[in-house]
Amino acid sequence: MVAALGVIGYSHFFARRFDEAVPNLLLTIQGDESYAQPYRALAACYAHMGRLDEARATAARLRTIAPLLMPDVSYLRRSEDRELLLSGLQLAIGGVN
Repeated sequence: MVAALGVIGYSHFFARRFDEAVPNLLLTIQGDESYAQPYRALAACYAHMGRLDEARATAARLRTIAPLLMPDVSYLRRSEDRELLLSGLQLAIGGVN
């Protein structure tokens, strides 16, 4: 169930339906707090929504879980998707000390 919520959250994220992505990504994180991927998408999502405080807090939490904040996104076929995730993460981690 948790994995399905993550897929749904990512699907909404890449469709730029950030308001719909957030609850699914939060539930995914609740299901497995040690899995870094949903934190990355959630931080990027918050950043693109202009919710920078929440984006930075999520990025700070991600930093405690994974040493690599900016992932290799070559697995994403569409350059628009790669750019969306990376630009959101860049905004989110810009304020993390």
